[in-house]
Amino acid sequence: MVARVVIAAPGSGHGKTTVAAGLMAALRAAGHRVSGHKVGPDFIDPGYHALATGRPARNLDPFLQGDERLVPLLRHGSAGADIAVIEGVMGLFDGALGTEGYASTAHVARLLDAPVVLVVDASAASRSVAATVLGFASYDTRVRLAGVILNKLGSQRHEDEIASALEATGVPLLGALRRNENVHAPSRHLGLVPAAERAADSQRVLPELADWVAGGVDLAAVVRVARSAPRLSGPMWTPSGSEEGPRAVVAAAAGPAFTFRYTENVELLAASGVDVVDVDPLRDKALPDGCAGLYFGGGFPEVHAAELSANRELREQVAAAIARGMPVSAECAGLLYLCESLDGLPMVGALPATAVMTKRGKLGYRTAVSLSDNVVAPAGARVTGHEFHRTEVTPGHGATPAWGWDRLRDGFASDSLHASYLHVHWAGYPELARRFAARVRAFATVASGG
Repeated sequence: MVARVVIAAPGSGHGKTTVAAGLMAALRAAGHRVSGHKVGPDFIDPGYHALATGRPARNLDPFLQGDERLVPLLRHGSAGADIAVIEGVMGLFDGALGTEGYASTAHVARLLDAPVVLVVDASAASRSVAATVLGFASYDTRVRLAGVILNKLGSQRHEDEIASALEATGVPLLGALRRNENVHAPSRHLGLVPAAERAADSQRVLPELADWVAGGVDLAAVVRVARSAPRLSGPMWTPSGSEEGPRAVVAAAAGPAFTFRYTENVELLAASGVDVVDVDPLRDKALPDGCAGLYFGGGFPEVHAAELSANRELREQVAAAIARGMPVSAECAGLLYLCESLDGLPMVGALPATAVMTKRGKLGYRTAVSLSDNVVAPAGARVTGHEFHRTEVTPGHGATPAWGWDRLRDGFASDSLHASYLHVHWAGYPELARRFAARVRAFATVASGG
């Protein structure tokens, strides 16, 4: 039995990330074993979930992982926990454009058969909040709206007025939170600042956040709502691969500049005989002993470009390793780090390309096809992924792109290298992880003289 509850909102900006993370921290402080999950492709919110729960960050996304994998992934991610708190994305019914709500919070709640608690910013309304709640409760009756948490209240009179109006909706009021400017996370050009970039501050704020939620939310009622979810059927997702033969080591970019990485990607590599060792390109001067592969995920290298450039020792080691044919898989931030320069500052130089910040971002789901046989994917392989950046890469002549979609070409690919803007959740395409792991282990064997 997986007790579970979805924390949703009428739209972005209502405070659902703050409330969800605070709820996770408050439930943990109350003695519960809590697993945190995020609807959609976002990397930043799960970082706060991991701090609040003490467990790895998890995403649930039908577009990236497939409808049929969501229940198995939830069961896997919540194993050993007694309650799963699932933070939604955007507004409750907002999904991929043109799909009538596919991959929305409501869609995921239906797939997981999970009750929904709606967080509503009440700072600019009173009785009208009840009309909003009633509309959300009746819009799609396949979604069970099990309660409301009011956020950003100004006074007791304000709370009483809304509570009175909510009685007519039949949707229980589970919590009322006053304005608190001390518990919000700062934002940046692509959303919130990742928790890993403000770890000390996040650790300081978490107890205050937990106290704030515990003081205004009926935690016992939320737990009852979560436990009202019916028993889930179906198998638990298990990372699988081949572990025959000696294991190999992959260096994974980590630290403040590289904070975006799906947990299941690492688990799939581990299941395929690869040990992932974190390396901070801002501070570490060398790759780990026995390194046979490079896995550079996403993050904000543009914010840390000067420090990345200043770490010449590691840049040169990475460049030399790639020149020797060491397998590398890089997404977004990893792509930028491997370019010749980022905003005019020298980077690794393994790719014939330069990167610069731009005024407009690119954001959205993509369905892509592999344009060549390469270290991660065979030619013609189709994947779903997510693009999320405000930089632009200008490639040199003769480069082979990694992916193609909508008549566009993205990234770079070869027998030993794959670098692109596209984030792919390998739980949806485990064959990519296995292919990359096999190349890493083959390289390790040759390098060791085996």
